[in-house]
Amino acid sequence: MVNQDLSMPTKYDPKDTEAKWYPFWLDGKFFEAKGEEGKKPYTIVIPPPNVTGKLHLGHAWDTTLQDILIRTKRMQGYDALWLPGMDHAGIATQAKVEGKLREEGLSRYDLGREKFLEKSWEWKHEYADFIRKQWSKLGLSLDYSRERFTLDEGLSKAVREVFVKLYEKGLIYRGEYIINWDPQTKTALSDIEVIYKDVQGAFYHMKYPLADGTGYIEVATTRPETMLGDTAVAVHPEDTRYQHLIGKKVKLPIVGREIEIVADDYVDMEFGSGAVKITPAHDPNDFEIGNRHNLERILVMDESGKMNENAGKYEGLDRFECRKQIVKDLQDAEVLFKIEEHMHSVGHSERSGAVVEPYLSTQWFVRMGPLAEEAIKLQKSEGKVNFVPERFEKTYLHWIENIRDWCISRQLWWGHRIPAWYHKETKEVYVGHEAPADLENWTQDEDVLDTWFSSALWPFSTMGWPDKDAADFNRYYSTDVLVTGYDIIYFWVARMIFQGLEFTGERPFKDVLIHGLVRDSEGRKMSKSLGNGVDPMDVIDKYGADALRFFLSTGSSPGNDLRFYWEKVESTWNFGNKIWNASRFALMNMEGLTYEEIDLTGKKSIADQWILTRLQETIENVTRLIDAYEFGEVGRLLYNFIWDDFCDWYIEMAKLPLYGEDEEAKKTTRSILAYVLDHTMKLLHPFMPFITEEIWQHLPHVGESITVAPWPVRNEMLVFPEATKKMNLLKEIIRSVRNTRAELNVPMSKKIELLIKAKDSEVLSNLEEGRSYLEKFCNPDQLILGTDLQAPEKSMSSVLTGVELYLPLAGLLDLDAEISRLEKELKRLDSEVERVQKKLNNQGFVSKAPAKVIEEEKAKEKDYLEKRSTVQARIDELKA
Repeated sequence: MVNQDLSMPTKYDPKDTEAKWYPFWLDGKFFEAKGEEGKKPYTIVIPPPNVTGKLHLGHAWDTTLQDILIRTKRMQGYDALWLPGMDHAGIATQAKVEGKLREEGLSRYDLGREKFLEKSWEWKHEYADFIRKQWSKLGLSLDYSRERFTLDEGLSKAVREVFVKLYEKGLIYRGEYIINWDPQTKTALSDIEVIYKDVQGAFYHMKYPLADGTGYIEVATTRPETMLGDTAVAVHPEDTRYQHLIGKKVKLPIVGREIEIVADDYVDMEFGSGAVKITPAHDPNDFEIGNRHNLERILVMDESGKMNENAGKYEGLDRFECRKQIVKDLQDAEVLFKIEEHMHSVGHSERSGAVVEPYLSTQWFVRMGPLAEEAIKLQKSEGKVNFVPERFEKTYLHWIENIRDWCISRQLWWGHRIPAWYHKETKEVYVGHEAPADLENWTQDEDVLDTWFSSALWPFSTMGWPDKDAADFNRYYSTDVLVTGYDIIYFWVARMIFQGLEFTGERPFKDVLIHGLVRDSEGRKMSKSLGNGVDPMDVIDKYGADALRFFLSTGSSPGNDLRFYWEKVESTWNFGNKIWNASRFALMNMEGLTYEEIDLTGKKSIADQWILTRLQETIENVTRLIDAYEFGEVGRLLYNFIWDDFCDWYIEMAKLPLYGEDEEAKKTTRSILAYVLDHTMKLLHPFMPFITEEIWQHLPHVGESITVAPWPVRNEMLVFPEATKKMNLLKEIIRSVRNTRAELNVPMSKKIELLIKAKDSEVLSNLEEGRSYLEKFCNPDQLILGTDLQAPEKSMSSVLTGVELYLPLAGLLDLDAEISRLEKELKRLDSEVERVQKKLNNQGFVSKAPAKVIEEEKAKEKDYLEKRSTVQARIDELKA
């Protein structure tokens, strides 16, 4: 048992609170998974941020959702592990380090591989520290004792194991293929690292003369500079225009080399002239045609996008400069006879923005067909990966059903070096965990693996795999949920599933919770070029982490994008202040109450029973919705319960016994305040961890920290259905009286006469029970309750469910205005009756809707009809 000092500062200061509790949580090791017997494991691995810079709002959103889940499960008694870590991010990090070196007038080649890697590790350590500080400011409950990095020795061992095993199974191979080449970073890219943009270009129509001098054949291209590497012209075998030319030769303009006209089904007879130039070393489709016809592959560019020695007089020119020059030369030679404007889709490097060059290169590939087959099979089984929202499963399946082999080698220094060696004399290839024994005769492959190759192993490599005795792997794998954005389903999610199935025989996670992107208030993607990015640390400095977290986690539904509004963050900051002030009031009235003294067995008022009932409903619904990943709905429920039910209604009503003479009522009210506040802070804790810990520590409680306090569970003994019905009536009456006062500009301080006519003795009894609340919050100088009351002359009336209110306001009431108001209300009730009756007369609705829904609609119809009848009678009365 712990009983804290119940005094709280008058004003909530997020900075002070947030700086205090995170070190307390770390010192207490509350975030560490203990592997306790009897506790069921629950595991999340963090999508590892790249060590290329600081975290952005998307990271803050992604990690907040994970923290909500892990904090909830920890409090529910699970052995909860949230494993942190970071990704080396090959191309991105190398580009950053090289950029820094350029500022010093150096290149990586000036340093050499070893020194460059030292600089890269320095960068990693610097930015890893930034990221950890940001994690702490966000309040993330990560188990730092298990933090991993994709270049850690343990993870590197897993990478080598996977590469060797896939190679031995024939699923990794080395071959010469057309790959996506980034001439700026000088490395291969996988298909999904290429972003396509529509670019205004041109079709260049050329005449290739027949070698025998009998004419020419027309071809068109968008990239005339590649013609220097042409090794054929292709036509469709059934194209009658060209059948007589198949097997003949044309003379390649400028170059003068003779190339053959071949027939291939790939050619579209309807497009252009029906004849296409074939450049096997610079186009993926031409590459395949070249394979079918055994054509030579002539590379005319180097790795930087400049023309090479095979380009003749154009050698040394940039590819786009060469295009301009060759177009001029072809025009001068009257070979190029037409240039036609053409908008076409051009691939750009996701990392550098450079135009991607289809490029012939020897690379390492993963044969994806067999791996995709297993992943597709999994999705047809009961043990499939569940996508939330479900629609993203179609996105995932569409890609893997049409998957191509994955180019996994990158021409970089920063990353996992490919575990392959080439014999200096025999050129034999050796693949293994360690270098060959006679290393002096072997040279290791210079390339490294694609970053996604290692991050695809993240769910199990981080837990000690491939060590079969690894305690964490055996206890915490497979994981429960992966939280990530829809933009990396192909890059990462799919590949983790492939590798998880292949190497562990299990799905790597049970659920995949997909969220969207954070956009600005106008719906635009945040970017440096637009200058509309928002640093989450700036938001925290201004409003605190709790405000940012609550906004991010409740601002959209699963799978959808989130728009960032400063006003909405300020609104959640106001919510935090409301909680703080309500808690201060409650604590000031607890007068040193200890945990053992909390007693809910005493006589309870309507308000007591109602707030306890509402709390049990909130506990049940919050728990259910968190399990369904509906965080926006959870936020709405908690906000409404705390702001409306607890602060605006219960606390105000609690002042009656707290300031009264009944000591037993005071004791019960204090206990209920303590109980409700304790449970509410626990429900809110995963969303707003700092303020809830601060308030909870001031409450009478048991345990060291709210982070490991037991999660609330619905208690049927504290559910009072009748109290809810009674309270709803009292709230409706109080609101109606307040609204009437506002309409007539009669302040609450001015006493008025109030008559309430109950439809029956049961309603009257409920009103008598709640009389003290009606007197307190309606402020009548006389409150008359009865079942047979007559409306006084010139009174304002309101028709509510089960009651009629009359406020005699002589001298204040405009009779015509009151009749006009009642006629508007009658019109509204007419439309409600019409709507509900239309629904109930619709056989389609009645036959399909659940019985409960139909009963609810019938109850509405009865209520509206009663109200309409009463309003009509009142109008008639006033007009008489």
